[in-house]
Order: sequence, then C-alpha cells, then structure tokens
Amino acid sequence: MRKLAFVLAVFGLPGSAHAQTPAGFDRAWASIADAFHATLDKEGVIGGSLVFVRGDSVLGRVHHGYADLNAQRRTDDRTIYHWASITKTFTSIALMQLRDRGRLSLDDPAVKYVPELRLAHDPFGPIEGVTLRHLLSHSAGFRNPTWPWGGDQPWHPFEPTEWSQLVAMMPYTNVRTAPGTKYSYSNPGLIFVGRTIEALAGEDFEVYTDKNVLKPLRMFSSYFDVTPYHLLPNRSNNYEVKDGKPVVNGLDFDTGITVSNGGLNAPLEDMVKYLAFLLGKGPGAAGPTPVLARRSLEEMWRSALPTSGEASGDSVALSFFIRHAGAVRLIGHTGSQRGFRSFFYLEPASGTAIIAALNTAPANEGPNQHPDIAFIISDILARAAKEVWPLFR
Repeated sequence: MRKLAFVLAVFGLPGSAHAQTPAGFDRAWASIADAFHATLDKEGVIGGSLVFVRGDSVLGRVHHGYADLNAQRRTDDRTIYHWASITKTFTSIALMQLRDRGRLSLDDPAVKYVPELRLAHDPFGPIEGVTLRHLLSHSAGFRNPTWPWGGDQPWHPFEPTEWSQLVAMMPYTNVRTAPGTKYSYSNPGLIFVGRTIEALAGEDFEVYTDKNVLKPLRMFSSYFDVTPYHLLPNRSNNYEVKDGKPVVNGLDFDTGITVSNGGLNAPLEDMVKYLAFLLGKGPGAAGPTPVLARRSLEEMWRSALPTSGEASGDSVALSFFIRHAGAVRLIGHTGSQRGFRSFFYLEPASGTAIIAALNTAPANEGPNQHPDIAFIISDILARAAKEVWPLFR
C-alpha cells in the first residue's frame, strides 16, 4: 500500500528544491510520512497524498495506496483528486480580481448582484445589510447546507442542478444572525459569490475561473465537475468505509449549481502551482498582470472573526482560515465531499506549505474511530510544527 518518495525536484516548476532543503528535513519528513501511512492504514483509506513545498519547490511528498483499487492503479503526482470546499478559495480570488479591477466593492450589498436574495427573510434589517464581505467571511448569517431537505436517497441529485431550485427556496431562507457579527460556515454564501462573478463577468463561473485563475497559474489538468476523457486515466475513484470494507462511489459526480462552492478537481502537480502562487512564487504570482496582487492576497488572510472550534481554523478571514499549530501561524482551508477529504496550510513566515488529499472517507464506527479527518489534520500539523517548521527558522 505504500509508496514513499522524497523529492529533490519540482512538479514542472523552476528552482532547485535540494538547495532549499534545510539540514534535518529528510529525517523529519520521514517521521511525518510514516505517521501518515500508519493513520491511513488504520482508517482503511484506499489512497492519499501528502506534499510539502517551499515557494515553487517540492521538498517532500508521500503517496499512499491506490487511486483505483479495482484497477490496482497507484496514487502518484498526476492523480486527480476532488478538492471540495478548497474551491472556495479560488472563487474568492476570482471575486477579488474583479474588485481590484474596479468592478465592485466588498462592502456592496450582495443583493446588488444577486437580486433573488431580496426574497430571503432578514429579521435584523433590510437585506442590503448583507454584503459581499460577509459572504466571503461566512458571517452573512445564512445556513450551512445548500439543500437542507432530502439528499438521502440514491436517486436524488448529489446537489441542486439549477439556480432556479435555490431561488425557489429563497422565501424559505432566513438570515440567522446579524450580518457581520458571528461566524457561521455557509455553502450557499459562496454560491452567491459565484453568481456575483457571473453577473459581472457575463459568463459562467467555471469559464471565468478557468480563463482568469487556472490557466494563468498553468493548472492545465484542473477542471470543474465531470472529468474530460483525456484525463480519466489519472482520475481517482473515491470510497467510503462501511462495516470495515471500502464501498466505491464512482469516478465522477456533478456539484451542479454549487460548483463555486466545491466543484474543483486537480492533480497535486497543479495544486503545487497554486501553493507557489499563494507563496509569491511561480506563474501568475508577479509581473504586470498577476492573478491577484500580493496586497490583496494578504488582505484575504487578515482575521475577521473567531470560529469557536471550527476544524479548519480558529478564525476566519476572507474565505481562508487562520489556524495555529503551537506557535506556528497557518493560512489554509479544508475540503470534504463524497469520499474525498483534503486540506492545505501555508506558513507565510517561512514561505512553506503542506497539502494533502485522501480518496476515502475514514471509518466512522467504533469507539476509537473518527467521523472526519479533523484528527488527521491536527496530527500532521502538530508534527510539522514540532519537527519541520522549526528547521526553516
């Protein structure tokens, strides 16, 4: 099940990882890799990957198990995982692009771009009190799930497929807390951001984001929802562990109208390019037309509200979360959809980041097992904070 490699090369990016690897890193990374393998074995995870980068260089990676169990196809650099809610960070960057081009203000009322929100009930005042900034920081007061009814039958759509379905729910949608006063994670909030992008750009969210974020970052094997035929050989299946056995969910599923909330699929080699951009390196990070100005990224990483125990972090910024592992301050996000689980965290102080994806929802029955990957994230980040990040000081 194990396939471990230490990298002294880059996923198609310039630079020398060897020159940037501090003394003691290989030993520290080996410890983390062993723990990663052991945990995934224990939880019955079919396949997963873990990567550590500095700038635009990969310093360490580990691939575990299989992208497809029946085909005995192992995970590798090209394995395409589903990134679920990590999509929200791309959506927010797309909106910030439009802000930087003078097309909007974050303090604009959301209803200005999503007029259907006028049908929702806001007991705290006019619906104009809900702003784009509130949507990005999960403080608009909207519910968490996109579709709060049904979804428990195999014949139900995975997510609503048409905007009209969400509009039909607007008269039954309420603002639950005064906008801007409290963190409350909301998938619909980022769908409304996606609709805002479409209203301003005059094209589908997927089209705008592909042209203005993915392609400039050279994420050429990344896409939304259904896999293009030429990438199917690299697509990971996904699984759930039931009664101690893996149950296959299938290669693809349609996130429908929720695509801006969680529809991204990408291989690790592409996600490394995204991390490089966030760290100020690689394609799209500089030059006359960066994907997003550095000052705007840093604006997105300023704490807005505490999260009261949210697994992704202890405070929320603009879509990104801030998390502390010991004395290490991290910026990142997590993802969870179907059997896929994922996370990434940057440590801007050292210009490094760690990212992982699993293709199996860990076992969730029994007294010593866990319903999600929160404990895996905590363990990996704690180990990295103790054994890896101090090496870069």
